[in-house]
Amino acid sequence: MVDRLYFTDSDEANALIATEPMALLIGFALDQQVSVQKAFAGPLALRERLGAIDAETLATSDLEPVFRAKPAIHRFPGAMARRVQELSIHVRDHYGGDAARVWSDAGDTERLRANLAALPGFGEMKIKALGSVLAKRFDVDAARGLVPSHPTLGDVDSAQALLDYQAAKRAHKSEWMREHPRA
Repeated sequence: MVDRLYFTDSDEANALIATEPMALLIGFALDQQVSVQKAFAGPLALRERLGAIDAETLATSDLEPVFRAKPAIHRFPGAMARRVQELSIHVRDHYGGDAARVWSDAGDTERLRANLAALPGFGEMKIKALGSVLAKRFDVDAARGLVPSHPTLGDVDSAQALLDYQAAKRAHKSEWMREHPRA
């Protein structure tokens, strides 16, 4: 089993997101309009400030002040506090608080896709990115059908690979924008 994901500059944060499924889901929830490093450092900051990051604690805590405390956990602390709380409520209510059941209960790719799509804030891009991490880093068979052809966080296995991924993502996005100009 993987003991680190190299998504941040913090070894402690990298270990947390690799070993605590709720932390991994929170990192993906926060991975929006901030750097990968900032998003995936968020679960550790939450744990340090709250003392725990289990679904029940997050579902029942007032997260906005926790997100707003300096330094803020996210660029949009109010919105992301609500998103993490909604995610935690979903995990608590649908999976008995066990975030790993989101993928371990899925017998096939379509069930996993449905489980991920039901998570608050998880659209197609996050489904593919998390699916890629689950397939490539955690050997989750049901996730293999979610892996896209372009580079994803699932390809990141070192600090250098994160830098390479971010450069490839910028190039992919730039190419996509050229092919799909806004009106």
